[in-house]
Amino acid sequence: MTSKPEGNQMSPDQQEMPLIEHLLELRNRLLKMVLAVIICFAAIYPFANELYLWLSEPIRSLLPVGQTMIATDVTSPFFAPLKLALVLSVFVAIPVILYQLWSFIAPGLYAHEKRLAFPLLFTSVLLFYAGAAFAYYVVFPLVFGFFTAIGPEGIVELPDINSYLNFVLKMFFAFGVAFEIPIATVLLILTGATTPQDLAAKRPYVVVACFIIGMLLTPPDIISQTLLAVPMWILFEFGILFGRLARREGSAPESDESAGQ
Repeated sequence: MTSKPEGNQMSPDQQEMPLIEHLLELRNRLLKMVLAVIICFAAIYPFANELYLWLSEPIRSLLPVGQTMIATDVTSPFFAPLKLALVLSVFVAIPVILYQLWSFIAPGLYAHEKRLAFPLLFTSVLLFYAGAAFAYYVVFPLVFGFFTAIGPEGIVELPDINSYLNFVLKMFFAFGVAFEIPIATVLLILTGATTPQDLAAKRPYVVVACFIIGMLLTPPDIISQTLLAVPMWILFEFGILFGRLARREGSAPESDESAGQ
């Protein structure tokens, strides 16, 4: 006759089952993320060449008449659009990816944490897209206009399609991540790592850090550095503002629980 586990102790099978279930759930979520990327890639790849032309329009429109982009590598005409289609597939599938992550972690959150977590996830997607759109419609025309204007006279500019793609993707990522500053600020405040008052007191250091980050993530020209640093500082200020509001919202359930005890 087998003895039952004493007290709150669990048998080895009972201890392993929750872990196995979590791993299976994580595997299913990851498979859905990969499937979403594959579906987006299948839909985007047939239009990869047209999308590359749209992506290269900011620099092609500034080239002198009769000049165009070139491919210095034999495989670039194939792999550059392919790479763009793959990156755009992940870019388009970000809402699905974040939703799967949210579905995985949501059961372990309290009610007041769920009320704050989902808006943060949704806002982070919008901010990332906003950062990429800001880079394409505002930064690229100014930066490429600056580069094409300061070149030595007599030098023919023939941008390579692969180098241009790497540069553009780097800028998209830099501005997309930079626009996540309000989310990071709110999370720091909600987790208790800092307070809005402490962040406001460190504002001069944050402004300097924004320009340093802009210098590291953008080309070595003052225009692109400023166009990244200034929005980062403005978004930091918004992060402090929303952090105060989220802190009040998050403290409301705690006060309700203490009042009911």
